[in-house]
Amino acid sequence: MRYDSLGVVIVSTPQDIALLDARKGAEMFRKVEVPVLGLVQNMSVFHCPKCGHDTHIFGKDGTKSLAEEMQLETLGDIPLDIDIRETSDSGKPVVVSNPDGPQAKAYVDLARRVLLKLPAS
Repeated sequence: MRYDSLGVVIVSTPQDIALLDARKGAEMFRKVEVPVLGLVQNMSVFHCPKCGHDTHIFGKDGTKSLAEEMQLETLGDIPLDIDIRETSDSGKPVVVSNPDGPQAKAYVDLARRVLLKLPAS
């Protein structure tokens, strides 16, 4: 059975347990012939606002490794960031409240990559 679908995007954190679910999801969509457009690595890195140090709280590049293994594209990396959480909770996500910031850029870059994967209409 084939569903008329443009495709799906699988979002996962880079930790092992989340990647197991991401793999199962991607395999299930492939089985029902829904195109998997790619993977997004969510909460990929925490940039300390005080010292600038990067910490990979949930592991480093796990989603990217899974994408390579499954021959899928990594569509983007979304950092673990307090501004993303706060602005989303307030109803003004970073792409609206700070469209020129690095957090918004991560979402805009992701959206562009997804658009490029969609069939032309």
